[in-house]
Amino acid sequence: MSTKKPVVDQQLIRDLAEILNDTNLSEIEVEQDDLRIRVSRQSAPAQVTAAMPAAPVPAPAPPAAPVPAAAAEPAASAHNAVTSPMVGTAYAAAAPGAKPFIEIGQKVSEGQTLLIIEAMKTMNQIPSPRAGTVKAILFEDAQPVEFGEPLVVVE
Repeated sequence: MSTKKPVVDQQLIRDLAEILNDTNLSEIEVEQDDLRIRVSRQSAPAQVTAAMPAAPVPAPAPPAAPVPAAAAEPAASAHNAVTSPMVGTAYAAAAPGAKPFIEIGQKVSEGQTLLIIEAMKTMNQIPSPRAGTVKAILFEDAQPVEFGEPLVVVE
């Protein structure tokens, strides 16, 4: 019996790498028949702020904890929402019990860390795309988030 080697589509790899850059993902994997392609980027050591447990221990929420925005949140701020670039678990602070990265009403600068999303045991800092004021925090600490889900409103 002869073993047939799958032909690797180099354009597919380039397209996957472009998707990584466009979405700020750290890794993407595609599987077709017997061919599996995984493209990942090496994270800079400075991106990982703190090791966090895979399953955080629930703790009582302090009174000043971020509160998810209600349905009454104006639709106009939707264009100012920072969305999740990946599926994972969102954390408001670098470690359990630590001070949150942001609070409602806080001024932030472009590139400042708003939160961390853990995806596949990798901590990914989510930076602010613009300078402004945090108007709403739309997630709770240690909450699972989906790709494209609004997380923070910065105006």
